[in-house]
Amino acid sequence: MNYRHHYHAGNFADVMKHVFLVAIVRALQEKPKGLLLLDTHAGRGDYDLAAAAAGDSRPRQPEHPLGIGLLAARAEAPGEAAPPPAVREYLRLVRAHAPGGERYPGSPQLLARLARPQDRLFLCELQPDEFAALRRGLGRRPQVSVQPVDGYTSLRSVLPPPERRGMILIDPPFEALEEWQRLRDALTQGVNRFPSGTFVIWHPVTARADADRLGDDLAAQPGPPAWSCRLLVAPEAEGMRGCGLIIINPPWTFMPEAPQILKALGRLLRRNQLGETQSRWLRRES
Repeated sequence: MNYRHHYHAGNFADVMKHVFLVAIVRALQEKPKGLLLLDTHAGRGDYDLAAAAAGDSRPRQPEHPLGIGLLAARAEAPGEAAPPPAVREYLRLVRAHAPGGERYPGSPQLLARLARPQDRLFLCELQPDEFAALRRGLGRRPQVSVQPVDGYTSLRSVLPPPERRGMILIDPPFEALEEWQRLRDALTQGVNRFPSGTFVIWHPVTARADADRLGDDLAAQPGPPAWSCRLLVAPEAEGMRGCGLIIINPPWTFMPEAPQILKALGRLLRRNQLGETQSRWLRRES
């Protein structure tokens, strides 16, 4: 697999994923008991934005200016309505990671900053160089386990956690042709093993993506509540038009603010006055 996330670090898809991650974790932390925070495709956790733009052999157009750069500029513009608390905390966490803005924290670093002493992180990364960087960055912390394993297998080996509470982030690269089927199979196993867990699945929105089928499959089957949302920043683009999240067992205190977060991201990240947001319940609480 050739995917390297550092080319895309801090883009609009990272922003959406990470803002919602902050909101979900904080909602789960309203109860004092510890959580498992499992990241199945963690990456290196820390990205040099200048190096990412340079690419391997030729300069690349950086993606972060239309992601974290655009969000920060618009959210703090004079006269702009105050963004939701999750957006403000996300910006604070990104700046705490690199005050100069030269680096961007991946989901492992954000989860580490969000974690309380009673919370536990389990981070999976299969690519050797990404794993080595992740271990250098977070592997010495007592509450963090960094493992060089296929994250899908962790849904069998780690779940259910002894804490009996947790959030599982599934964010694969969607580079392999069989990725969607692997995701479906692993998600079914994970939810069967840990039916009360909060599962957060990120996916791209492209002409060829299979996200609609996954959502329809979930909607047609019995199971825990599931909510879907999408951010489309370039609806007419040939490539990635946007991205989305499917959240199984969304925390009940998160749901009242979720539409406001999505609406704010749509406003702050749209390009040339284009873009839209979508959301729907795939399964409601029975």
